[in-house]
Amino acid sequence: MAMLVSQQQLHRESSSGSIGSMGGGGGGGKQNHHHNHHLDSGKYVRYTTEQVEALERVYAECPKPSSMRRQQLIRDCPILSNIEPKQIKVWFQNRRCREKQRKEASRLQTVNKKLTAMNKLLMEENDRLQKQVSQLVYENSYMRQQLQNAAATTTDTSCESVVTTPQHSLRDANNPAGLLSIAEETLAEFLSKATGTAVNWVQMPGMKPGPDSVGIVAISQSCSGVASRACGLVSLEPTKIAEILKDRPSWFRACRSLEVFTMFPAGNGGLIELIYMQMYAPTTLAPARDFWTLRYTTTLEDGSLVVCERSLSGAGAGPNASAATQFVRGEMLPSGFLIRPCEGGGSIIHIVDHLDLEAWSVPEVLRPLYQSSKVLAQKMTVAALRHVRQIAQETSGEVVYGLGRQPAVLRNFSQRLNRGFNDAVNGFNDDGWSLMSNDGADDVIVTVNSGKNLSTISNPANALTLSGGVLCVKASMLLQNVHPALLVRFLREHRSEWADYNFDAYSAASLKSGSYAYGGLRSTRFSGSQIIMPLGHTVEREELLEIIRLEGHALTQEEAMMSRDIHLLQICSGVDENAVGACSELVFAPIDEMFPDDAPLLPSGFRIIPLDTRTGETQDTLTAHRTLDLASSLEVGPSTNRGAGDASPSTHNMRSVLTIAFQFPFESHLQDSVAAMARQYVRNVISSVQRVAMAIAPSGPGLQVGPKVSPGSPEALTLAQWISQSYSYHLGADLLRSNGEGGDSILKLLWHHQDAILCCSVKQLPVFTFANQAGLDMLETTLVALQDITLDKIFDESGRKALCSDFAKLMEQGSAYLPAGLCMSTMGRHISYEQVIAWKVLAEDNSVHCLAFAFVNWSFV
Repeated sequence: MAMLVSQQQLHRESSSGSIGSMGGGGGGGKQNHHHNHHLDSGKYVRYTTEQVEALERVYAECPKPSSMRRQQLIRDCPILSNIEPKQIKVWFQNRRCREKQRKEASRLQTVNKKLTAMNKLLMEENDRLQKQVSQLVYENSYMRQQLQNAAATTTDTSCESVVTTPQHSLRDANNPAGLLSIAEETLAEFLSKATGTAVNWVQMPGMKPGPDSVGIVAISQSCSGVASRACGLVSLEPTKIAEILKDRPSWFRACRSLEVFTMFPAGNGGLIELIYMQMYAPTTLAPARDFWTLRYTTTLEDGSLVVCERSLSGAGAGPNASAATQFVRGEMLPSGFLIRPCEGGGSIIHIVDHLDLEAWSVPEVLRPLYQSSKVLAQKMTVAALRHVRQIAQETSGEVVYGLGRQPAVLRNFSQRLNRGFNDAVNGFNDDGWSLMSNDGADDVIVTVNSGKNLSTISNPANALTLSGGVLCVKASMLLQNVHPALLVRFLREHRSEWADYNFDAYSAASLKSGSYAYGGLRSTRFSGSQIIMPLGHTVEREELLEIIRLEGHALTQEEAMMSRDIHLLQICSGVDENAVGACSELVFAPIDEMFPDDAPLLPSGFRIIPLDTRTGETQDTLTAHRTLDLASSLEVGPSTNRGAGDASPSTHNMRSVLTIAFQFPFESHLQDSVAAMARQYVRNVISSVQRVAMAIAPSGPGLQVGPKVSPGSPEALTLAQWISQSYSYHLGADLLRSNGEGGDSILKLLWHHQDAILCCSVKQLPVFTFANQAGLDMLETTLVALQDITLDKIFDESGRKALCSDFAKLMEQGSAYLPAGLCMSTMGRHISYEQVIAWKVLAEDNSVHCLAFAFVNWSFV
């Protein structure tokens, strides 16, 4: 049956599911010709059901086919022979338009559901705040009356009031009735914190509610211990959320272990569990914590699911008494999560964490870390909510990761890196760690694990067993006036400023079967450059997982046999300067270039924790010498949360504690020599980090880093103007449709341009210097790693030939057009493009600053 669509309906969704296109001729058959004989055939195109099905099949494979592909389609499909190429082109345009409208409608429905649920959540929060205000007004009135009475009766001391706080002692753990009573008390106290006014909650600084935010986050004010609360929307069912959050080691990075020792059913289908949990210490300067708690899971009358928890007693209770010397017993006050199902799917979740971390047991300089509700909120409460949201997005298929790895695999890598680093920092005796004697200086701590070979940190079937073990050299120190996020970003982006590539080669050799016996370090020469290949990131990009490729260069024929690239698996977190109380980390481990899922990992790295969690209110921006790369001045990419005019947090009088831990494998006969080498290397790293920290501090002298930026290099706004103006000059058309708002608008238009626009230097070996967001997406890289990619690396053989043949024309005439072809991303994926427009970018003095390339209609093959 033929379908008829008018010109006015071209950009609307037809009721039959097909879209017509404008063009000449193209009837659907002689038998129907008399039906539209009186109409202008140039305004109508009729497609049969078979033609639509053929076009839909092609659309499913390639939504934006090139001109050559469309002509090939007509030749390959006889049923499309009566359709002109122009009509086919318009059909695909309209089909893409309809798909875009469908996605936008779906997105708006999702946003509407989120806003509706968020509105409900905010109304409940408003009701709670009104109750809190009423209570405070009553307490204020009562206190005034008491003060007046005290002033009137100054001599009467016969009646002394004694306020007693009921101490919660452990009832008989073998008595289910006693434990059920504790569970019911815990439930009531938890609900009063989650939805009531039992705790004076104030909004967490820097955490603003909204449909795209992690949720509503609050911290305690003037209460015993430290407490935090978070409310948010999650597109998962309550039972699934409870299952995820109960598995605390999977999302709480500071959780070393969680063991359920006893469980028995309670009323209303509830469950009571007795749990022993161990927490890692964040630095080498403080002992770890453990908890002995009761966890109660039940369902309320309104269908809400509750999981609440509290400590049972003091330090003497619980299993594993032998661990008491390594742990300080902490107290968990009534905490947990309340999960309420939403209409139409999903859940509203309330999370409360309330701990007493026994701050008296740590050095005074570290006590702010154990007395800060902001730190607890970032490390535990917000982390739980983010993890659930991450799982929800992965379940819905919204998250795409590199190298074709499943999200669960990459999440496992991230957890193993963090756990391995925490194990190294803490060095627990029950893991086999013991302290080595020092060399006369106490600036670093050296521990050895003779029983910990690589077979214990991987799948035993695939592990490499060594005759020695692992050495860990670690240290902690105080930093002044440097923001943790800024320092970690620098360490990530400028590895050559602190790392020795020969040590990376030494550690990487332990992963190669049969090539471990180094007998000390080999002198391997490296270029000093690194290529960062992103693997994945969390929902809000607060954590990045990536592969680092360190490029080796052989200078002699003998070195050519040994020298090769080194790969590191790396996780970077806490790079947002506006995240109050967030810990910043850079943890990495050598990994085989084949990147197997069960690869053994020996993590090393840095952790920087802010001790003063208050944020500055000054409007001072970062000075020019602290700019790390071009992305810092763009401020329009998705990787940053700051607007161009936002204030930077003040780092004056900021204190933080830096913890460094590096692990080195060794063979038994080389233990002493490896220990001496490792001590000196870590001392060199500490010296380099201290130099960097001083240089990037607000009052620091500044730091010159490589690769050096030429003095004539423009700022981002100027570069955007040069690219746009040069395009108009050479090609006689506008690259950007500016609204006349100035350079900032031009920069944003360039950054968000649909075509991949890349700039490279004018050298014998052109290197990329800039790319817009589409360019970074196409190459699957970052602005920092982009500067290590040469122009010839991305093109295939035919692309390089086309570039070489038109290069002289480009330099002579100022522009050139390269035909359709293929190129390759840094992740090895092939990319097709319809055309490449190349032009010279001229500076203000008409000198050639760089070359620009625009990849038109690119897509992954």
